Amino acid sequence: MGATLTLFDLAGAVALLIWGVHMVQIGITRAFGPQLRRLLGYALGSRFKAFLAGLGVTSILQSSTATGLMVAAFAAGGLVDLVPALAVMLGANVGTTLIVQVLSFDVSRVSLLFVLIGVFMFRRSAVTRTRDLGRVGIGLGLMLIALQHLLALITPYEDVPSLRMLLGAVTTDPLIDVLIAAALTWAAHSSVAVVLLIMAFAAQGVVPPHAAFALVLGANLGTAINPLLESGVSGDPAAKRLPIGNLINRVAGCALALCLLKWAGPALISLDPDPGRAVADFHTAFNFVLALLFFPLLKPYAKLLVRFLPTRVDTADPSQPIYLDWAARETPTIALAGAAREALRMADVLEGMLRGALDSLNQGDRKRVAETARMDDVLDRLDTAIKEYLTSLDIDTLDDTDHRRLSEILAFTTNLEHAGDIVEKSLMPLAAKRIKRGVSFSETGRREIREMLERLTGNARAAAAVFMTDDPATARQLLGEKEVFRELETRATEGYFGRARTDRAESIEASTLFLDIVRDLKRVNAHLAAAAYPVLEGRGELLPSRLKQEV
Repeated sequence: MGATLTLFDLAGAVALLIWGVHMVQIGITRAFGPQLRRLLGYALGSRFKAFLAGLGVTSILQSSTATGLMVAAFAAGGLVDLVPALAVMLGANVGTTLIVQVLSFDVSRVSLLFVLIGVFMFRRSAVTRTRDLGRVGIGLGLMLIALQHLLALITPYEDVPSLRMLLGAVTTDPLIDVLIAAALTWAAHSSVAVVLLIMAFAAQGVVPPHAAFALVLGANLGTAINPLLESGVSGDPAAKRLPIGNLINRVAGCALALCLLKWAGPALISLDPDPGRAVADFHTAFNFVLALLFFPLLKPYAKLLVRFLPTRVDTADPSQPIYLDWAARETPTIALAGAAREALRMADVLEGMLRGALDSLNQGDRKRVAETARMDDVLDRLDTAIKEYLTSLDIDTLDDTDHRRLSEILAFTTNLEHAGDIVEKSLMPLAAKRIKRGVSFSETGRREIREMLERLTGNARAAAAVFMTDDPATARQLLGEKEVFRELETRATEGYFGRARTDRAESIEASTLFLDIVRDLKRVNAHLAAAAYPVLEGRGELLPSRLKQEV
């Protein structure tokens, strides 16, 4: 019974360590996430700056996985070259060793102080960033408490023969150590927690130094697995270049270190007899040496990755989203940028539907009518995919700017989807009705329909531009199109009644169809013009109501 409880205590201490690391990462991400992402994006212009940015961001976030997901989203979206992206990962792998170096010293006495300060900041402050920094303090305190508890649990059992035999059997083969630590790091999603655990075992002499070093290699290998798995099973191979490239250099580094372990291990022990400190030094030295070896080779290495993982162009199913990177959901700015790019694809589809409507209304091709109507299915699927993606984001990680952008994307895609419904469910049935009954418009009517649809196509492009740039001049021009289409509808209505007085059946039927078409085009334009509302409303250029105010 006592052994079982001890195992539970040990598992609980490991879980507490992992949770403490998680709290530090979440707190830093919420407090400084946008600034860190902007810093990372700014530094991606050159290899050296990218390396330093990866080191700095990861030393703050304490998660090379989080940094990897950020830069992978940049690289997958074509926003950054592969060479600086690989340099970021080299820096991130070095940055994740810094907290291990700090905690390799005896700082356990301040663990409860960290928790006290963290709880005070979290409970007493109304400022969001202060509360997030309180989470960081609590997380650091929990990490130190967990390490202290681990050492206390291990000490009474370090000389138990059965434990010695078990660990001796496990740690006889360095390759087995690497695989065990890699699997544990993959499961824990944190190389920091696993290396700290290895350091605790080594400090008590439960694991011999050579086995501890092999376990550290496994932790470094395991931390490169999660970004690869979270990049998705399918999709564009180009999006996997960075995680695969990072995994390959981890594998190569581990293989080289295993070959030199018999020489490097004793050298480190002679420099620092403390086994716990030796583990931290080995972890840091491994990542520094690997960065020095790979840094000069990044350009040819990137070329090889591009050659073996070419960009896949798949236009077979346009309803499949391209830019919704599920691995980037923890970085809202990148996730929202991907959703915005997907919304622009919806605008392109709607523009294609408007061109199809022009052909369908002026020609007698039933096939063109059916093709245009089916394009609405693409709009519906993209709209659903974008909404599912946005609703999966963690609201707590969004700042005010992110919330506003999320609302704009949802409003824009909803309006595009409604505009597509009008084309499919109203305009295309009218086009089919015209073909079926052999109704023909006058030359003036055909010209007016063509001009309105061409104007709508331009408005669709203007709506996309306003959505992406927030340009107030374009927004005002786009909103002014509502008045233009209102006048077109009025003129069409007057023309309808003028022709009705002639009492000619064919002219009345053609005029009725023409009037219905104009009204539908006006409704489509209203949905496109809605893209101007957020821009003008934010600048205070919209009245709260069109009703005349009482004096």
